Amino acid sequence: MLESVLGGVNLGIVVLDADRRVRLWNQWMARHSALRAEDVLGRDFFTIFPDLRNKRVDSAISQALRDNFPSLLSQTLNKSPFELFLDAPARERRMQQAVAVTPIAVGGGARHCLIQISDVSSAVGREKLLREQALVLRSQTFSDGLTGIANRRHFDVAMEKELRRAKRNSATLSLLMIDIDCFKTYNDHYGHQRGDDCLIRVASALAAMLQRPADLLARYGGEEFAVILPDSDAAQAMEMGEAMRATISELEIPHLQSVGEPHITVSIGIATQNLSAPVEVPVLIGAADRALYAAKRAGRNRVMAQDPL
Repeated sequence: MLESVLGGVNLGIVVLDADRRVRLWNQWMARHSALRAEDVLGRDFFTIFPDLRNKRVDSAISQALRDNFPSLLSQTLNKSPFELFLDAPARERRMQQAVAVTPIAVGGGARHCLIQISDVSSAVGREKLLREQALVLRSQTFSDGLTGIANRRHFDVAMEKELRRAKRNSATLSLLMIDIDCFKTYNDHYGHQRGDDCLIRVASALAAMLQRPADLLARYGGEEFAVILPDSDAAQAMEMGEAMRATISELEIPHLQSVGEPHITVSIGIATQNLSAPVEVPVLIGAADRALYAAKRAGRNRVMAQDPL
């Protein structure tokens, strides 16, 4: 009965004596190592698995035999310690393993060591899939579905973080609010498909101008974009704003119904955190918005700045 049970359990069972010789090797071990019990019984364990010598498994066996101390190997640090395969004859797809090493007393009290090995490949695969799905979901949560840049939610989170950092480090922080001029007229004349294409081209051109990892371009809503520029003062922000305005104009996306240039242009409003009088996020956004509308009223296709009050 014991032999049938050991043959039927769905995990590897190995028993070593005090001299680390193999005394038990069940059918699961034979199946996944392609080594029959008769080929390993009585042999030194580390002649069968020489790569495990002086590794964590070796230490766990020593602790079990010498100190009567059980061990559960970390799956993070010991993903596949034993040379075991899901398809042992072909030696393909090395098995992900959970390993427990336990001291046991056999016969007249002679200490032995029980090694239990479980196949966790499926669980590891599921965890990997879940992590990948979580990353995709996070990406979707923080990315605009049309343009692929950061969305409003991402902007809100980043803005709070960067403003806190700027206050903590007494650093500058500038915000650009960018609006495509006469975009409703563009949509009405050319249709929503062309409107979407225009948004994608503008977003791509603006994103290509940001070189620093902390800089962020987000679709703020509709045809409006926002740019967070950490460690940028008013002069640097104005320089970037002018460069962005010129870049979009140079795309020469036709817009024959525009009240200004016969192609797509943008108006940009800028606000910069005043180091001597730091403000909160709504105040900074409000100042950039007012500067944007001032640029619109002044004739569009221009950059204007306003101090946050």
